[in-house]
Amino acid sequence: MISYIKGSLEVCGDDFIIVETGGLGYCVFVSPVALAQMPQTGSIIKIHTFLHVKEDDMVLYGFLHMEELQLFQKLIRVSGIGPKAAMGFLSNMTPQEIVVAILSEDVKTLCKSPGIGKKMAQRVILELKEKLEKQEIPISDTDHTATIRADYKQETVEALTALGYSRMEAERAIKQIASTKDMTTEQLLKAALRHMVRI
Repeated sequence: MISYIKGSLEVCGDDFIIVETGGLGYCVFVSPVALAQMPQTGSIIKIHTFLHVKEDDMVLYGFLHMEELQLFQKLIRVSGIGPKAAMGFLSNMTPQEIVVAILSEDVKTLCKSPGIGKKMAQRVILELKEKLEKQEIPISDTDHTATIRADYKQETVEALTALGYSRMEAERAIKQIASTKDMTTEQLLKAALRHMVRI
């Protein structure tokens, strides 16, 4: 198993990069999100990898962050989800957004990924929700939702879903609020609605 590759970024293609190390060039398939974050060619990069072995081929998939690789590995264990479909999820959402969508059973948001229909989204939720519930969702230092009381946040999400928004849309709106410290449910709801109107 190739855990990661560290070397010179030689080529950036439409959906892949080539990294040279030790005189060898490795073709690594990446998501559009990762591709957009690549430095200039010639730069030294480190990319976490997963080697997918088939009967007639071996393909390397690459990830800039370990949490992306870990979620990718969970997704491909779902029956019917292959590496391309798993990469499709990571092309549209961050790992945290995917986890939130699964835990909140937000089928609509999961279906926004290419090639994922309602039945497949429901299968992802069925097979991964229980496993993900046992883990903490990573929250970055810049995530303002960390300062919100959990009960206020939950009440706000429920109010927004009652108004017709998806749980994923509600979570995103709350995350975009500039200052959330000491805000009540009513204040959070008003701020979230103002943000949604601007989108």
